[in-house]
Amino acid sequence: MTEQLRLMAVHAHPDDESSKGAATMAKYVSEGVDVLVATCTGGERGSILNPKLQGDTYIEENIHEVRRQEMAEAREILGVGQSWLGFVDSGLPEGDPLPPLPEGCFALQDVDVAAGELVKLIREFRPHVITTYDENGGYPHPDHIMTHKISMVAFEAAGDAAKYPEAGEPWQPQKLYYNQGFNRPRTEALHLAMIERGLESPYGEWLERWKDTVRTEREITTYVPCADFFAVRDKALIAHATQIDPDGPWFRIPLEVQAEIWPTEEYELAKSLVETSLPESDLFAGIRDN
Repeated sequence: MTEQLRLMAVHAHPDDESSKGAATMAKYVSEGVDVLVATCTGGERGSILNPKLQGDTYIEENIHEVRRQEMAEAREILGVGQSWLGFVDSGLPEGDPLPPLPEGCFALQDVDVAAGELVKLIREFRPHVITTYDENGGYPHPDHIMTHKISMVAFEAAGDAAKYPEAGEPWQPQKLYYNQGFNRPRTEALHLAMIERGLESPYGEWLERWKDTVRTEREITTYVPCADFFAVRDKALIAHATQIDPDGPWFRIPLEVQAEIWPTEEYELAKSLVETSLPESDLFAGIRDN
């Protein structure tokens, strides 16, 4: 294509873009693709997960602004653009029974109304490909599930002039993918590689828990080679300092082991308006030559 390719990654919170598909985005940026992250919420209700920062009064009282600063650093590292959709974090309800979601939060918005904000951004940016979460949200956080819902509505509506006429000139993305990086084959392969090398695997307990759960494996359709950008991904993730402990399990598998054993990030092709052959190694397969 002579036109510049464009990729939009729709995520629920700041930090999701760095833990899901970040190396893919950095790879495409290096190839001249224009990449935009759409962040649905500000992450205001996210807990401070980095034990080194827990108890910091300034962070606790200014978590919204701190997370915006972290996002600014991460997007600079990845080389992507980024836009806030402006919704309020729903938090992750815990307990039995689960407490109600807070009034006004993202997950309680009318899906069709909320999707209008994403339609507007799609029509402004004009992406050829969109990545988002599957119907389970990747994991059942209410904001992740809502992200899926508005992404599906927006993908269908963005190209229809009769829908959201106030949102700008219609634009129809050609493909939509679900992030599927946390899949069983990858986890098992990396776990076994660590054990074989006499190293401690961070995935032992994770795999044990999976044995006790009914888990339907998703269909992985697309494997994007991006090992050269795993270090960039990790640097972007560490920029989200309130959420990520740099000494935590995210970083316990050496990059050289990851590059050797599992050098890709994985996706599930959910919608395509172009012909493509599965499995793919490129999110733009079927678009580049069309």
